[in-house]
Amino acid sequence: MCGIVGLYLKNDALESKLGELFEPMLISMTDRGPDSAGFAIYGDEVGEGWLKLTLRHPDESFDWAGLTDQMATALQCSADWMNNANVAVLKIQADETSVREWLSTHYEDVLILSAGSSIEILKEVGLPENISSKFSLSGMKGTHIIGHTRMATESAVTMEGSHPFSTGSDLCLVHNGSLSNHNRLRENLKREGITFETENDSEVAAGYLTWRLNEGDTLKNALESALKDLDGFFTFTIGTKNGFAVMRDPIACKPAVLAETDDYVAMASEYQALASLPGIENAKVWEPEPATFYIWERH
Repeated sequence: MCGIVGLYLKNDALESKLGELFEPMLISMTDRGPDSAGFAIYGDEVGEGWLKLTLRHPDESFDWAGLTDQMATALQCSADWMNNANVAVLKIQADETSVREWLSTHYEDVLILSAGSSIEILKEVGLPENISSKFSLSGMKGTHIIGHTRMATESAVTMEGSHPFSTGSDLCLVHNGSLSNHNRLRENLKREGITFETENDSEVAAGYLTWRLNEGDTLKNALESALKDLDGFFTFTIGTKNGFAVMRDPIACKPAVLAETDDYVAMASEYQALASLPGIENAKVWEPEPATFYIWERH
């Protein structure tokens, strides 16, 4: 079944309250997804020439300081880090290819959840309320955030299989539904250089968008192509460095609702997730149309 929520701030004054506003939205989707939950938050952008990664290790006492020092020495660059439970946000003045190669050689048990200049992904198995508390979601700042609560019906309940999925720089996706052609599409995308960590069909959808963007598409063009090439039923919410997008398949059997005010745009699988937002009583609220994409971006 699964639940999707997203919040894009149009009012910069609310950025310090992003996590506070978003936490009840995510928790309200517990009935739709009690198995695992996660979110991708955008903010605290690094400068040109720097890379920001979200790294995960199963051990909450893992030596992130040691990893950071070793990597900075090996790559002869500056680096900094901050940990949150068993996840660390690493900022390093190096290119992504070099960092990935060094990690795969020296720390193959460290998983890269996201890479880019703004994105951080935090996700875990368990109830959304517990995961929100574990990662201190309510105190987080940023410009926009998307989240997902999962009810696993076709695969095991694992952290790796939970959403969001990121397959490109600052790009992530959450998905409610099922794709019927994901196995064939995964093999095609592998030949285009897209890599995958799981067998989840949602990761294939994220990989498809990454491929189209790498080919030079705008986000709008990539979503237009997705409507032609992705078979199945789906509601997608996509996060990028500059904003987020919502799209449903031509049948639109999976629920979705959007709300917009002068301060924010919010998306959820059910209206109850929007009820706690300030000014929601005066918001424009509507159900997104089938085979239609809605995009909000900072330029």
